[in-house]
Amino acid sequence: MWAALLPVGRDDSTGGYHRFAWTPPELECRAWFLDEARRRDLTVEHDPNGNMFAWWYPEDGTRDDAVLTGSHLDSVPGGGAFDGPLGVVSAFAAVDRLRERGFAPARPIGIAAFAEEEGARFGVACLGSRLLSGAIDPARARGLTDADGRTFAEVMHNAGLDPEAIGPDEGLLGRIGRYVELHVEQGRALQEPVGVASAIVPHGRWRFDFTGEGNHAGTTLLGDRRDPMLPFAAMVLAAREAAERNGAVATVGKVRVVPGGVNAIASSVSAWLDARGPADDAVRRTVAETDEAARVAARPHRVSVDLAEESYTEIVDFNLALRDRIGKALGGVPVLPTGAGHDAGILSSRVPTAMLFVRNPSGVSHAPAESAEPADCLAGVEALTAVLDDLARG
Repeated sequence: MWAALLPVGRDDSTGGYHRFAWTPPELECRAWFLDEARRRDLTVEHDPNGNMFAWWYPEDGTRDDAVLTGSHLDSVPGGGAFDGPLGVVSAFAAVDRLRERGFAPARPIGIAAFAEEEGARFGVACLGSRLLSGAIDPARARGLTDADGRTFAEVMHNAGLDPEAIGPDEGLLGRIGRYVELHVEQGRALQEPVGVASAIVPHGRWRFDFTGEGNHAGTTLLGDRRDPMLPFAAMVLAAREAAERNGAVATVGKVRVVPGGVNAIASSVSAWLDARGPADDAVRRTVAETDEAARVAARPHRVSVDLAEESYTEIVDFNLALRDRIGKALGGVPVLPTGAGHDAGILSSRVPTAMLFVRNPSGVSHAPAESAEPADCLAGVEALTAVLDDLARG
């Protein structure tokens, strides 16, 4: 299974992956998911939000109190091979292990592949799980646009989905008793093959729009310029300084310059700030201080600044009873928080959720160097198998 996914969406020159929601590489991953589900005679289900599910139902036909696992198949630009797909591949492998043992579930076991988890195409992370759980207004989601100006509604329609039907699926949510997501650890905190998540720290995304005046790079005097690049540059430095003051982290990893000519002064700059921290107030202060610094820097250049919050997730403390039960089923493993967002964090507002982490020796994630040793991945499969065995036994 792993070998089949490795070439999909991979840039041969960098080794990074480009699997954006409903683009050909991600659609190929979706086809792979459906093939693996049908090969195991699992029941495939699509919700209105583009999320996919493969169900192993008990012989008595029980549909409720299901144990759901899985992750996502999309990637960030130039991402690593493990973020998302490891959880889906491991879920199928765990089902195989249970069947090899002759296990008969008393509760349904489901495998999920959530849509647009990274937010790389439409800007809102965990969009599929946010829609499913009611964490985002469907009208806002329909209006989200990608870099080419195509709306989420248009892309869904072209994929054969009804954009007017998106939103919370109470029937589906009501059938899920627990969700356990396996994921590669995205730092160097985990020193053993497998760990359990305690919490996800607060995190969000903000868009800064700097508007000035486009002009000629050679004939426009410095004093006559309204150059938005200058306050933008000040904002990047201010974000780093604010994060240091508040014990947070802040990143500007995406910038759009209009018109983008080498010999032209930009008319506008849009920049996206990712901020995360140990507490809500640390993140909010970081963003507020960055915004103030940007506006101060913009005034002498006669540039306007607009700030919009695109997404925000408060601290997520995973279900303590479920976490302790998983730890007991695994005989005691490390418990650690994470600064990375996940579908499990979004769904935690509606169903008990937990996460398993597989060790990442490089500590690198969202980049080609992201890695996990085969032995640790197999340990993750065995851990997930043990958890599904315990939770679906009855």
